[in-house]
Amino acid sequence: MSGQRFALLRELKLPPTLGTEASNWNVGGRLCRAKAPSGALAVALLALLALLALLAATPLAAQEDEWGDGWGDDPWSEEASAFSWYGFVEGAGAWRTRDNPVIDEDMTLEELRLQLEGEYLADWATFSVKADGVADGVEDEFTGEVREAMVSFSPAERLDVRLGRQVLTWGTGDLLFVNDLFPKDWQSFLAGRDDEYLKAPSDAARFSWYGEAVNLDVVVTPRFEPDRYVDGSRLSYYDPARGALVGAPPTLVADEPAHSVENAELALRLYGLAGAREWALYGYRGFFGQPTAFDAERGVATFARLNSLGASLRGPLGGGIYHLETAWYDSADDRGGDDPNVPNSELRLLAGYEREVATRFTVGTQYYLEWLQDYAAYAANYPFAAADPRDEYRHVVTLRLTYRMLRDNLILGVMNFYSPSDEDAFIRPTVTWRYSDTLQFNAGANLFTGERDSTFYGQFEENSNVFLRARYSF
Repeated sequence: MSGQRFALLRELKLPPTLGTEASNWNVGGRLCRAKAPSGALAVALLALLALLALLAATPLAAQEDEWGDGWGDDPWSEEASAFSWYGFVEGAGAWRTRDNPVIDEDMTLEELRLQLEGEYLADWATFSVKADGVADGVEDEFTGEVREAMVSFSPAERLDVRLGRQVLTWGTGDLLFVNDLFPKDWQSFLAGRDDEYLKAPSDAARFSWYGEAVNLDVVVTPRFEPDRYVDGSRLSYYDPARGALVGAPPTLVADEPAHSVENAELALRLYGLAGAREWALYGYRGFFGQPTAFDAERGVATFARLNSLGASLRGPLGGGIYHLETAWYDSADDRGGDDPNVPNSELRLLAGYEREVATRFTVGTQYYLEWLQDYAAYAANYPFAAADPRDEYRHVVTLRLTYRMLRDNLILGVMNFYSPSDEDAFIRPTVTWRYSDTLQFNAGANLFTGERDSTFYGQFEENSNVFLRARYSF
């Protein structure tokens, strides 16, 4: 998680909030919205919970395959269909554990979600699509999004191509991202949605070449895809210009780079094996994912240019798996570090280890460092309260504990983030119960604490929540 704060509202007028009209539909795959009638979601959630309770009451034995007496029928004689589809219905809620002084809503999540996913296998390519429709009780609207719409094919023996809307990821970290600069949806993750929604989709072209000793991935994103950052609509955040926590209205709306060839994103990964160890080299040209820059002339938050070079190594050690990762973040718009409206360059380091210490009990830990470059220039030009500047070194330690039981149908886990430099923490306990192949329940919490509102985890203390999700897959 980046240590950059959302420090860009200032005391200037912001552009009008996006997505507040009665409808906002974008056929290019981005979020589309329509206002939901008040109270309709509560009725829908009650109906879903009643349905799930009825399904849960069905004996497990009734869900087993019935072989019957049709031994004369050969199931393999029928040609498999080239088209397959599946999906799920999910009801989810997340309740704040304390009052938030700047957001009146008691819930960070209240939604009924339908996801449909389809795949068509043609002779020369695979076509896939995945779309979500959501009745959102927090925002009082219906939303829809195409999370995947792509074609995959192999024009040559060693080359794979994926074109279209897709979720992209690489790197070695566990919820800490060093070289994975593809868009993240922090608002979904911190509000209580499933972990899969932390990774936001991109409209991109991915080319994968497989060699004898090395492999190469090239990802081109013609239009910059920023993170879905905390904007005050669902979760509050700290604004150093005001020296206080803030929430919508107004919603933080950042000005994205113009759609041009010059502003396209390029990500590279060269990787391979050295014995039992996996190594990788990374490169990126684009923008910081968070709106950590500010255009003083126009009075809007913006995205600073970013170039990055990095490397990672992962392999077996002492009965477990270690991983090492590093990256140099070159802030191309402020290499001297003396512009307070542009983030400084950084060196980031990550080291981790995971091992099954007992049967079905796994322990994983990580150490993460953000080293802010040109710190003297940064501190000398920092325009806000003297207590608010970042430390030159930000340290984060994580501990993940996971215990699996009942043939992995019940999973207990907790993920802890602690920053000794910021004196703040993020604790995320979870319980996953798979009742059957089609029905699953999830419960957990996002708990934040910190000595100061100005630190990364500390600013979210009033957003602490407990969540519950029920999903029926088909």
